[in-house]
Amino acid sequence: YCLSKEFSSASSTTTIGTVTSRVTRNGDAIMEKDLINHEDLAGDRGMVDDIFDETYREKEGPRPPLRYVWRNIILMSLLHLGAIFGLTLIPSAKIQTLAWAVLCFLVSALGITAGSHRLWSHRSYKASLPLRIFLTIGNSIAFQNDIYEWVRDHRVHHKFSETDADPHNAKRGFFFSHIGWLLVRKHPDVIEKGQKLDLSDIKADKVVMFQRRYYKPSVVLLCFIMPTLVPWYFWDESIIISFFIPTILRYAIGLNATWLVNSAAHMFGYRPYDRNINPRENPLVSLGALGEGFHNYHHTFPYDYSTSEFGWRFNLTTAFIDLMCLLGLASDRKRVSKEVILARKMRTGDGSHKSG
Repeated sequence: YCLSKEFSSASSTTTIGTVTSRVTRNGDAIMEKDLINHEDLAGDRGMVDDIFDETYREKEGPRPPLRYVWRNIILMSLLHLGAIFGLTLIPSAKIQTLAWAVLCFLVSALGITAGSHRLWSHRSYKASLPLRIFLTIGNSIAFQNDIYEWVRDHRVHHKFSETDADPHNAKRGFFFSHIGWLLVRKHPDVIEKGQKLDLSDIKADKVVMFQRRYYKPSVVLLCFIMPTLVPWYFWDESIIISFFIPTILRYAIGLNATWLVNSAAHMFGYRPYDRNINPRENPLVSLGALGEGFHNYHHTFPYDYSTSEFGWRFNLTTAFIDLMCLLGLASDRKRVSKEVILARKMRTGDGSHKSG
C-alpha cells in the first residue's frame, strides 16, 4: 500500500536524500543554501520556478506610485460586511446548514491546498484525471483566481520571495501581504517576472485550461449559486441564511485562511530550517489553512508534497493526498529525507525545535 511504502517505494513516493551546500550573497546577507538534486527535481517535476532566484536585484530609484483598484476595495469591503452579518445568523441556522458550510469550506480549501498549491504550483505529486477534476471544482468554489493565474503568482512568490517581484511581499507590512496586495495594481516587477515564467506544464493540462476558459461562470455556479440553493431546496433553510452563511461567510473565511499564509506565516513563528528567510512555522495558520502554516519548511523545501516534516499533524491536506494515493488517484509524492532535513536544520536553522 502506498501509505506503508512512503519511504521505500519510488512508485508512490520519491524521497530526496542527497544534499550539498554552498554559500551565496543576497544583498548584504550571507546565506548558506542547500542544493538538493535541483537538476534531478527539475527533470522529475518539469519546473524549477519555485526555487528562490538568488540573482534578482530590486531596481534602484523611487518606488512606482500605488494605484488603487477601487472595484476590489468596494467588493472586499462588502464581502466582509456580509460575513459579519452571517456570523450573527449562525444561532438561527439549522445544523444541516452549518455542516454544509463546513463541507463547502473543506472542498474549496482542498482545491487550493492540494490543488492549486501542492499539485499545480509545485508539482509535488501526481493526480489522476478524476482527482484533478475534483480539485478544479474545489478551486472554483474557493474563487481565488483560476488555477493558471494562481500558479503563476505563487511561483513568482517563491522565486522572488520578499522582493518587489513578490506579489504579496511581506516586507511591505501585514496588511499588504494579507489583503492589500489585491487592492492595488501589481508592482511592475511582479508582472515582468510573471511573464517570463515557464508555465508550459500548466498550459498542457486540459482540465486547468478548461477551467480558465469558463472560470467566471464556474465561479458564479459553484461559489455562489450552489452553496446557497442546496440548503434552501433540500432542507427548507431560509434563503437569507443560505446565502450569508454557506456562501458569503464561508467564502470570506476561506480567503482569510489563505491570506494568513501570506501574512502571519511570513511574520510570526519560528524558523527551524532557515533563519535567513522570512517565512515561519505557524501551527495556528496550519489549523485554519489545512496544513499550509509550516511555512519555513515549505520555503526551504518547496517540492515536498507534505509542506511539513510532521506528516498528518495539523495537516489535513497531507492526509487527503495520502488517502488519494491509497485509493489509486494520486502517486509519486515527493518527500525530503530526514537526513537532509536534519542537516539543514543544524546548518541554517534557529534551533527552535527537534526533527519530527
